[in-house]
Amino acid sequence: MGSTANVQEMEKQRVNSAKWYANWKFITLGIIIILALIIAAGSYYQANHFNSAIKINGIKVGGMTTDQALKKLKTTVLKNEVYVGNQQILDGKDTTMEFTNKDLPAIKKLLKRQWTFLPSSKAKDYPLMSSNQDQYRNQTLKKELEEKLLAMNKSLKAPQDAVVRLEQGKMVVTNSISGEQYDVAGLLKDYEKQEYVSEIRLNPVYIQPIKENSEIIKNEQKRMEEFLAQTVDYKVQDKVFTLKASDLIKNASITRDLKITLNDAGDIKNKIAEINNSQSTLNKDFTFKTHSGSMISVKGKGYGWAIDVDKEVPGIMAAFEKGEKSVTAANIYGNGWNGEGYGYQAVTNNGIGDTYAEVSIAEQRIWLYKNGKLVVTTNVVTGTHSTHHDTSPGVWYILYKQTPAVLTGRENGKITYQVNVDYWAPFTNDGQGFHDASWRGNWGSKAYLSSGSHGCVNTPPSIMRTVYNNLSTHEPVVVY
Repeated sequence: MGSTANVQEMEKQRVNSAKWYANWKFITLGIIIILALIIAAGSYYQANHFNSAIKINGIKVGGMTTDQALKKLKTTVLKNEVYVGNQQILDGKDTTMEFTNKDLPAIKKLLKRQWTFLPSSKAKDYPLMSSNQDQYRNQTLKKELEEKLLAMNKSLKAPQDAVVRLEQGKMVVTNSISGEQYDVAGLLKDYEKQEYVSEIRLNPVYIQPIKENSEIIKNEQKRMEEFLAQTVDYKVQDKVFTLKASDLIKNASITRDLKITLNDAGDIKNKIAEINNSQSTLNKDFTFKTHSGSMISVKGKGYGWAIDVDKEVPGIMAAFEKGEKSVTAANIYGNGWNGEGYGYQAVTNNGIGDTYAEVSIAEQRIWLYKNGKLVVTTNVVTGTHSTHHDTSPGVWYILYKQTPAVLTGRENGKITYQVNVDYWAPFTNDGQGFHDASWRGNWGSKAYLSSGSHGCVNTPPSIMRTVYNNLSTHEPVVVY
C-alpha cells in the first residue's frame, strides 16, 4: 500500500518537472526572441540615427536621421558676427549654410563614420563643406574683415623691428619694441577655419617685431661685417688707390634683403679730394724739361685736368653698395671750351706727355716732339714785348686747326686788322696761335721786342706747312 503511494508521488513530481522545464524553455525562448527584437530594433535605429552628442559644423544632430540632419543644416541661420577676443568688430548679414539635397550623401557618410553597435554619448563635431560654396562668407565677409583689420591697425601702435646699422663707424643693433597691430594674415587664416560658425571668434594675434637675437638680425650683422671689410680700387690715370670701407664709411643701413645703403659720403669725399690734389694738373705748375735739358716750372693755363669730386663721390658710394671691386675716375674737368680737361691720358713727362710743342720766347724758337722725338724746329717771332702783346707763357693746348683762315684782330671791341693765312692753329681762347706770316720781313731773334706779333707765334711760311702737319688738336703747347 505504501509502496504504491510512493510511486504515484514520484510520477506526479516527474510530470510537474516536465511541465516546468517546458514552461522554462518557452519563457527563455520568448526572452531571447524579445531581446533579439530589441537588438534588431536598436541596431536599425543606430544605423539610421546619429548618436546623442554628435554635431555637424557645430549644429546638434544627435538622435536625428540624415534627412532630419540635412533639414536642420539647411535651415540653420548664421549670424556672421566676427569677434577678435571679446571685441565684436563686424556684424555681417544673416545667411544659411548653403546646404542642399546634393549634400545628403556626404551626411550619410558621416552617419556611417559615427556608427557604434551600442548607443554612444561620446561627443564629436564633424566639419562638412556644402556642395554650394558660400560666396558671402568666403569672399564678401572675408574682404570686409581684412579691410576692417587694416583700418584698425592704422590707429594702433606698430611694432618696431630690431635694426642693424652703422653709426659713426660702429655697428649697432637697436632693440625691438612690441606693438598693438593685428597680424591680419594670421587672423584671416583663423577665420577660414571657422567656415560655418555663427559667431566667428578669432584669437587675437599681433604682428611680432623682428627680435635682436633673431636669425634675420644675425645675418644682417654678418653682412655688415663683410661690407666693412670691402675695398674698392679707385683708378686715376695709371695709379690705383685702394679705398677701404672701414676707413671711409661712417653711417650706413641695411635692408631685409641684405642690401647696404650709405647714409652719407662719410670720408669718401675727403679721400677723393686728397687724391685729386695729389694727381690733378689743373691750374698747377708743370715741371718741364726743355730742349736743352734744363728743368723749369710753367703754369698750367688751358691745359690740365682735375677730378670733379662732388660728381665722383656718388659713383664710388654706389661701388661700395654694389660690392664692386674697382672703379675708374669718370668725372674729369678742365679749362676746355665745354669744361673738358686735357692731359688726363698723359702720364709721362710730368703730365705733359711725349707729344707737345715747345715755345721759347727768349730764344724765339719752337720745337715739336712726337712720341718723345724731335720732328721739327724753327725760329719764330712771338708777340711784341714793348706794346704788352707778349705771347702768354703757360701750358696751353691746340684748340683746333684750320687751313686756310682769316685772322681778325680786335682791340676795345673794334677790328684792328684782318689778314689771310694758309695755316692756323690757335692755342689760347683770346686768339693766340701758330700761323704763317708772309708779310713779315724781319725774322731776327730780337724782332719780338718791338716789332713782333699781336701775340701769335709767327712762323716762316717755308716751314709752316710742316709745323701745321705735326701739330695735333688738344696736344699741349708749352710757352715760357
